[in-house]
Amino acid sequence: MKLLQSLESVATPGNGWAAAAGATLAPILQYFYGSDRQDIMTVLCMTISLDWITGIHAAKKDDTYSSEYGLARIPRTLFLLSLPAVANMLDRVIGTPGFLFFGVTFGLIYHTWTSLTANAARAGWPVPEAIVNLVSSEIKAKAERAARKGK
Repeated sequence: MKLLQSLESVATPGNGWAAAAGATLAPILQYFYGSDRQDIMTVLCMTISLDWITGIHAAKKDDTYSSEYGLARIPRTLFLLSLPAVANMLDRVIGTPGFLFFGVTFGLIYHTWTSLTANAARAGWPVPEAIVNLVSSEIKAKAERAARKGK
């Protein structure tokens, strides 16, 4: 009887909707991105999320933050997330075992990592000097863009 009572807290409408969404999205994501590629896609999503967070903080620090600019970046983010899916489909067409998928995905992770590191440095967060030197051109480009936007 206690087991049934404890199941009542688990079998809620919200949990049912979440389970249905997961059961629907999982095969779709597997189709587009391939099987056994959740880890690399998680890394990509995390770097994109960190890039957004650091970018917001950097923009607030140099007084160039605007929600319109942030909202305009959503289509760009969706485009970036679609590139590995297209590469995966091309891998299937060509018959390569993930060559294009992993190349595109690692390239996007590198690009996003450079951007988030530059944003963190602009925000004044602690970034080792050697890494700041590696991304100095990105920091300079972001600072110039912020200066143009602030005018």
